[in-house]
Amino acid sequence: MTSLHFLMLNLVQVRLIPHQLKRLEIKMSLRVSEVSVKVDVCSHPGSFGSMCIRCGQKLDGESGVTFGYIHKGLRLHDDEISRLRNTDMKSLLCRKKLYFVLDLDHTLLNSTHLSDLSSEESSLLDQTDSLEDVSKGSLFKLDHMHMMTKLRPFVRSFLKEASEMFEMYIYTMGDRPYALEMAKLLDPRGVYFNAKVISRDDGTQKHQKGLDVVLGQESAVLILDDTEHAWMKHKDNLILMERYHFFASSCRQFGFNCKSLAELRNDEDETDGALAKILKVLRQVHCTFFDKHQEDLVDRDVRQVLASVRSEVLGGCVIVFSRIFHGALPSLRKMAEQMGATCLTEVDLSVTHVVATDAGTEKSRWAVKEHKFLVHPRWIEAANFFWEKQPEENFFIKIKQ
Repeated sequence: MTSLHFLMLNLVQVRLIPHQLKRLEIKMSLRVSEVSVKVDVCSHPGSFGSMCIRCGQKLDGESGVTFGYIHKGLRLHDDEISRLRNTDMKSLLCRKKLYFVLDLDHTLLNSTHLSDLSSEESSLLDQTDSLEDVSKGSLFKLDHMHMMTKLRPFVRSFLKEASEMFEMYIYTMGDRPYALEMAKLLDPRGVYFNAKVISRDDGTQKHQKGLDVVLGQESAVLILDDTEHAWMKHKDNLILMERYHFFASSCRQFGFNCKSLAELRNDEDETDGALAKILKVLRQVHCTFFDKHQEDLVDRDVRQVLASVRSEVLGGCVIVFSRIFHGALPSLRKMAEQMGATCLTEVDLSVTHVVATDAGTEKSRWAVKEHKFLVHPRWIEAANFFWEKQPEENFFIKIKQ
């Protein structure tokens, strides 16, 4: 049993008999004081409402971090959080597991309000799966929320396999009722996430997600999310996910003037889609972290392992950029270098790829003449999403005749 589960059981007991527990603690304290001059002073590791979770004493003021998703009104102090993380870490490492924090929207699923369905998507209303046994479906109509949700292909296999390597959390910018409904669709038996469902109501910073509300050591946490800006303090833990746009409202939300997967009557590939690609990365990171030649696991850092795996994606590639929009160039360059590519400012014979949007530039023409790859910036972005070098022929810049 992990320290998180133990904490939850203790809190249930405190909630059921707070007054009895407090009286018992007082009586025990008085008896101890009769036989000993020295009386232990409670360090007040946390509070439940305004009451200490250990001694029952009423506390003034607030300190520490709120963990309302574990139990409403629960607040833990920094020392207790550190103790729980250390205890949980040792338990997880013994079971060869790490922590995994997963986003919901556009990562594991896509939701839309029923009123936002396009005319071409209205036929979906007759194609939804039963809510009686959600484990057998992927498209659900939630009348009480006036919503429709589509689970991403391969998500059930993904969660099953990931759960063997990780202790998993949900962390969404959606509100708590929505988060819990989505958790029921993804994990109807509560075997993957249980109470580890964090919503925007549980965060400590507005419009930001943070690992301060996760009872796991940062050095052992991986994050899967489609939005990098939500994790400004934890980019080194992040695996950036290609967004899942099943509904038209999702495409509009991000400014895409194109048909949705639903309108095209299409979907991602079940066995070779985004989640299947990411699962390969997770296996590689997990295997490297728990390498049998590495004995002292406590000192290992999954962020370093993740960076090492990422640096192999474009290893050996030498890139020159040509006439890329100035605002996009720094991020593209950084992305390529993180994946192991060498970026130059001028062409020479060592260059393997010229990245451009226009085949008419001087560097683009040089690439054609010297039989180098001339590819669109999406070639780099795709490699970043799928964690593997993509076929250049899928991203060639067409030369105007």
